[in-house]
Amino acid sequence: MEAMSARPHDASLDASCPALLLDDVSFRYALGASDETESADSNESSGVDGSPADAAAYAVAARQAPCALSHINLSIERGDFLGIIGPSGAGKTTLACLFSGAIPHHYGGELSGTVQLFSHDTKALSLTDIARFVGLVMQDIDAQMVASVVEDELLFGLENFGVPAGDIPSRIEEALQRIGIESLRNRTIATLSGGQKQKVALAAIIALKPSVLVLDEPTCALDPASSRTIYELLSELNRSFGITIIAIEQKVALLSEFCSHLAVLHEGSLAAYGTTSDVLSQVDTLDAIGISYPRTTRFVRYVKQAGFEPDTPLYVRVDDTVHFAERVLKLDHTTAFEPGSTSSSALSSSSKAGSMCTERKPAVQFSHVSFSYPTNTYSLKDVSFEAYPSEIMCLVGQNGAGKTTITKLINGLLKPRSGSVYIDGTKTNTKKTSTIARSVSTLFQNPDRMLSCETVLDEVMLSCTLVGYTPQDARERSLRVIHQLHLNPEANPFLLSAGQRHIVALAATIVTEPKVLILDEPTCGLDYAECCYVMRVVQDLRARGCCVVMVCHDMEVVLDNATRLVVLAAGELVAQGSISDIFSQDALCQRACLRPPLLVDVALQLSNTCKLPCSTTYDAATLAQLVISAAQHNGKVCHD
Repeated sequence: MEAMSARPHDASLDASCPALLLDDVSFRYALGASDETESADSNESSGVDGSPADAAAYAVAARQAPCALSHINLSIERGDFLGIIGPSGAGKTTLACLFSGAIPHHYGGELSGTVQLFSHDTKALSLTDIARFVGLVMQDIDAQMVASVVEDELLFGLENFGVPAGDIPSRIEEALQRIGIESLRNRTIATLSGGQKQKVALAAIIALKPSVLVLDEPTCALDPASSRTIYELLSELNRSFGITIIAIEQKVALLSEFCSHLAVLHEGSLAAYGTTSDVLSQVDTLDAIGISYPRTTRFVRYVKQAGFEPDTPLYVRVDDTVHFAERVLKLDHTTAFEPGSTSSSALSSSSKAGSMCTERKPAVQFSHVSFSYPTNTYSLKDVSFEAYPSEIMCLVGQNGAGKTTITKLINGLLKPRSGSVYIDGTKTNTKKTSTIARSVSTLFQNPDRMLSCETVLDEVMLSCTLVGYTPQDARERSLRVIHQLHLNPEANPFLLSAGQRHIVALAATIVTEPKVLILDEPTCGLDYAECCYVMRVVQDLRARGCCVVMVCHDMEVVLDNATRLVVLAAGELVAQGSISDIFSQDALCQRACLRPPLLVDVALQLSNTCKLPCSTTYDAATLAQLVISAAQHNGKVCHD
């Protein structure tokens, strides 16, 4: 790893200075720019040529825009692992742009206060100098890719930063191995899944060996096992090499397991900062902001509120939470809890898995379907399953397992190499995509790519027009859905926040009232409130008879919404069943790169080690009540 002292202009630096220091920092984008997006205007795109008149006009425009960050004071020590959380629009990506020098050197606006990188004001450093020490993995991975082949993507940065030619092969090899993508080395980037692209982007940055690594939602499109692997790698880089890690993440539970400090942003201000445990203990603040803190933490908090181990910290990790529960129960692994000692009302499960109504005709049927891309490597091999009306069937499994390929075979964008696909009983192998679209709608992995019109109303009406509705019917249907989703029909979709653009794309997807709705990572990049809103709309469609096929790597979303899981690994369907069926099989989860949600893991372990009847109890309050009742039954009631 390169050290700052190796640079001539850094020779006089105090080794004890923070990696990054923000002193009363505020920032406004120029009018029309938007936080949390890549559409923020830079000086160049705003037409600023350096003349006093243009500079003055630009400053006025910036002052008229809302404040993206307001009076931020933050000191990030060398070797720290900082997690940044907050709702969409809170200023998280703007903060990342400050760390990386993109503000003020790329995005234009009004910046006050100072940002220091190893004691140097970033205003006085060039973007190139900053990039030698700060690596940035952006939220929009496609915008970060510059090459067509994976190896060339890694090579690009190394050559541009003047890494000696003799060192480049070993750096590429090491980065590919660390991320676990050696097999992708010669793959064309355009053929990779979203999760695989995320891994390539991270490998390209790690190969540069930065002193500070800033990551904006680095696991958004990754499967659960890969997400954990990435954070384990970041933790290793942090511990072994002293790299300062700054991670922006919506997966609060995963992030909280690894970071040493948490910063909470809300409406451009720093709402909370401290050690991870201290911040998670500020429950009222987090709830008011709308942050879904870890369910294991909620469980521990509920038990503590009953008077058990009041001085115990609020745990996040599964092992810590299980040991806490065992202490409360005061059971060793040889003592079994008596199942009859707890009322049945405490044993209710939050799992939504239910039996399928197989007497009804399936909405989607795959019969021995295989598919391969032009490389002749099979993406799907002999896959058969059925999906029924009024269910949410989740496709889960490792990145590149074939989940998105299945969605494209359902909506007709791809045709099977062998086998048959049926939609509502009709074989679609030779049907036109436009014909299939009358029954199947798809919300793609990147909803921004679905938007093409200048108003929300036009965008939603376009979907109706394409499947043959008259202009009057299209308008009436569109307005009804737009009002249902609380959108402004005259708004320009491209000027909305990322979350609102997502809702517009969803409106355009559901307006035709499809028999089958395909969702490819529908909550990726959304905050907790936006995620809940989207899934409420989906649940409403399901209640009205729609068959929902969802690809999702967020196991909390799967836990709360899926009626059935279909598990894929290396192009093969390896299992299907309920949440408890799938996550109780360790070998299956390992094969498919799955990990149970934290509280599911806790429930399964307590069921096995303490014989608690809680293997399908996934609600924090319900599980806490079960543990409390069991402890009281055993005569282990705590005393003041």
